[in-house]
Amino acid sequence: MKNDLFKIISLFDKQSALVIGDIMVDKFIWGTVSRISPEAPVPVVEINKETETLGGAGNVASNLSAFGAQSYIVGVVGDDITGKSLVELLRDKNIDPNYLVIDTNRPTIIKTRVIAVSQQLVRFDKEVKGHFSNSIEARMIKNIEEIIPKVDVVIMSDYGKGVIGKSVLKKTIELSKKCKIPVLVDPKVENFKKYKGVTSITPNLKEAIEGMGVSNIKTDEEIYDLGKKILHFLSVESVLITRSEKGMTLIHQNGKITNIPTRAKEVFDVTGAGDTVISAMALSLSARADLETAAEIANFAAGMVVAKLGTATTTCQELKEAISEFYTK
Repeated sequence: MKNDLFKIISLFDKQSALVIGDIMVDKFIWGTVSRISPEAPVPVVEINKETETLGGAGNVASNLSAFGAQSYIVGVVGDDITGKSLVELLRDKNIDPNYLVIDTNRPTIIKTRVIAVSQQLVRFDKEVKGHFSNSIEARMIKNIEEIIPKVDVVIMSDYGKGVIGKSVLKKTIELSKKCKIPVLVDPKVENFKKYKGVTSITPNLKEAIEGMGVSNIKTDEEIYDLGKKILHFLSVESVLITRSEKGMTLIHQNGKITNIPTRAKEVFDVTGAGDTVISAMALSLSARADLETAAEIANFAAGMVVAKLGTATTTCQELKEAISEFYTK
């Protein structure tokens, strides 16, 4: 099994991928806490440093780049300082920023987290949600039409901010099928039932339950039935449900169900873990891995990033080391 995983991972740097979705900046304010404010019962954070990383769909592209793949991204940014900072963050990761669309009517999305004593204390979001104008959507579609023939796989990273609209989704699926490349979706609950015809969908358990509008899903059998309902409702080839400490459940088009136990040794921060899962899954499938192998690689990759604090990525080398360690126990 180890050699099968290694064989696929060694092909990651030969792959190219397009990410379509809601791109943003993740800002972290790092500090220490030694007292409570006299003004209100809140901690006083003494700031040590501030960092910025790619968030949302940008973190998916960052994961792809960390794996050595050629990464393109289509999304929307504002005509502001944060947008310019985001473009530089993309360039620093060797991700092509030239297919971003600038919307002068919206700010670039930024999520600011305050972290002290290895814990997140509070988060501030600056964003405008909702559908984009027809002209912005048309520019996104034009860019998608230009890139899809160049890539091996497409990832749709939906954070519910507006990029994955009806027309963008329809055109992406249409072009991907024409070019015979897989389309994977990291879903948003409110758009869950709109992804009909994609290749694979990778919800966490909460997203799967809420996306299908069901409740009282507790047992493994109920989760399997839920996965089958998603499979048939969306007409997808596979559903990969991530289940935190219980690992992942893969539901195949032929009805086969595969449970994959978690490979995480310790969990510090689950921020962005879903981005790592879909990135590793997408590259594995574009490298012609079977579904079980792709899901296993994605599972190992997720185990690596949850052991890191903040929006994190992992590399092929780290991934191989973790796999080697697991199979030599």
